[in-house]
Amino acid sequence: MELNADFTQRVVVHADEVPWQESPMAGVSRRMLDRIGGEVARATTIVRYHPGSHFSSHVHTGGEEFIVLDGVFQDEHGDFPAGSYIRNPPQSEHTPGSAPGCVIMVKLWQFDPDDRTHIRIDMNKIGHVSDPARPGVNVTPLFLDSREDVRLEHWAPHADVTVDATGGAELFVLDGSFEEGGDRFNRHSWLRVPIGYDVHSRAGPDGATVWIKNGHLRFAKPPEA
Repeated sequence: MELNADFTQRVVVHADEVPWQESPMAGVSRRMLDRIGGEVARATTIVRYHPGSHFSSHVHTGGEEFIVLDGVFQDEHGDFPAGSYIRNPPQSEHTPGSAPGCVIMVKLWQFDPDDRTHIRIDMNKIGHVSDPARPGVNVTPLFLDSREDVRLEHWAPHADVTVDATGGAELFVLDGSFEEGGDRFNRHSWLRVPIGYDVHSRAGPDGATVWIKNGHLRFAKPPEA
């Protein structure tokens, strides 16, 4: 399966407008944002766990990165409420599920194959610093290596914000809104822009909280067979 698989194109998806599709696992449904592959895929997906649903134990050969959007995600490593940012690197194993139910935004097969760094951050409990080069922008760093920069940005109401996308970028709205390229992005809207694109945006009247990942599209490729 290929969905939004051309990384040279700007892509806009308003996830809350995408119909849920049932996954092969009972009680788990999803909204696909991009995908290359079948059930083993390089993918960006909104996944909903109904209360009491879970997957069997499995290894993430290509790594897994996700944000908990609603509810509480659970595995043997703990309970992760909305606002949690998790990186399970290649070859990590867990048994995911949710007794109360949850919704996550998850990215699969987008890691450096040699990465073994586990990240578990409650974004509700960490601070942010102002960006002196961009007035009205506060930044919470989440992960940085030679391939990618992942962060949470808080944009003040009506702030004009530029995002460097030299290596390509993705923006996912957690709260508030912004406008860019003639489109309005609200909660759970997703924007992917190609290498060399500069995002020139304007925050809405309530500002915006935006999860941003950039640099990684230089390494975009399908999962290994």
